[in-house]
Amino acid sequence: MGSLRRTGTTGGEARPGSLRRTLTFRDLLVYGLLFIAPMAPVGIFGALQARSHGAVTTVYAVATVAMACTAYSYAQMVQVVPRAGSVYAYARAGLGEGAGFVAGWLALLDYLLIPAVAYLFSGIALQALVPSVHRWVWTAVAVVVTTLLNLWGVRAAARVGFAVLAMEITVLAVFVVAAAWALAAHGAERSWTAPFTGEGGFSVGAVLSAVSVAVLSYLGFDAIAAFAEESAGGARRVARALLTCLVVAGVLFAVQTYLAALLAPMPAARLAARPGEQGTAFYTTAQAAVGVWLKTLVAASKAIGAAFAALAGQAAAGRLLFAMARDRRLPGALARVDGGSGVPRRALLGAAAVTLVAAVWAARRDDGLDQLSSLVNVGALAAFALLHASVTGWFLVRGRPPERSLVRHLVVPLLGLAVVVAVIAAASPTARTVGAGWLALGLVVLAWQYGRRARVGGAPGR
Repeated sequence: MGSLRRTGTTGGEARPGSLRRTLTFRDLLVYGLLFIAPMAPVGIFGALQARSHGAVTTVYAVATVAMACTAYSYAQMVQVVPRAGSVYAYARAGLGEGAGFVAGWLALLDYLLIPAVAYLFSGIALQALVPSVHRWVWTAVAVVVTTLLNLWGVRAAARVGFAVLAMEITVLAVFVVAAAWALAAHGAERSWTAPFTGEGGFSVGAVLSAVSVAVLSYLGFDAIAAFAEESAGGARRVARALLTCLVVAGVLFAVQTYLAALLAPMPAARLAARPGEQGTAFYTTAQAAVGVWLKTLVAASKAIGAAFAALAGQAAAGRLLFAMARDRRLPGALARVDGGSGVPRRALLGAAAVTLVAAVWAARRDDGLDQLSSLVNVGALAAFALLHASVTGWFLVRGRPPERSLVRHLVVPLLGLAVVVAVIAAASPTARTVGAGWLALGLVVLAWQYGRRARVGGAPGR
């Protein structure tokens, strides 16, 4: 298939229309963990406690298993379609041009707006440290600083990101040690099994409802696949980084939420009754159990970490825009690679502009976090559904090499698809409505593209 030819080079240089292969396994892992953020549960811990009736650690266990199927499907496809664009490229190869566009369009909702959520988290945390400056100002500053780093170059951003990631993991280790000390000295606020079984009884429906929010913590590991054309070690290294990132994140999430749930001074029922306390529940727990110094440390780490999670997300969004533009699914100007830095500068600036507007808009509203968060999950999950279908389409339906396996190419994708559908069904009506509206708009754009090409002649994507 001519449209699926590899465009990268084996060295550090890149020819026009391609990206430089400079990223190591560590760099890929750094981008994935940065986008996810080791302390991602901090911002939504209270909301998950309330939704799951206290079974927050079970929520993350289920979410990790759900994402494991998706990670495995990504690992399968990145090895046969090692291109920038991630799920867009995979659906295009496994299901066809139209499905590829739809997958990319749905993923755009994720890749453009999840960084905006992360920037907002950063603004909220910084305002907690410096209340005299409004959070929208901090949010805008975070966008500008990380955009400049992305424009500097992919390796330079990865080096800075590694330092930030090391800081986040250090702070998380401090929290774990301090929480363990508090438990040993003062005991737990509730049963040691409560983070798994819930407070007052286990509810499958409540857990699934919370999983639909918890997956927001994981969205980003898939961004590793967006750097497939920039990996110095080939597609297998990208696949290994994807799976490693998910496992590491799942363990970190489970440990910190288990400790926080045991120490939380407020029960899940109170958080459900007082939504205003949900966003700061983790900080409140850190202060009540250990002291204000731990609350400040966690807030500062969250402020910096969230901004750099957005950096990784913005970089992935730029690669998706670049890939779709290179295939003439978006304006061709976005497909240009800067000769000096080797990054798709215009695509990055386009992604930055969208996230800046969305993040600042949300930062200026009291309900901005809820409004923005509701826009992203369903788009990403729907794209994951097409990813799973792409695995089956490529290996079994189209019979593409290197080999076919009913377990890897049918059973695992079906399990992943089932989980994704269940989580979408449990999502809020607002989230489903926004996702459906975005999909409908994408279908209109797709129909217009096919109609235009039919009038002028030529195959789509050529």
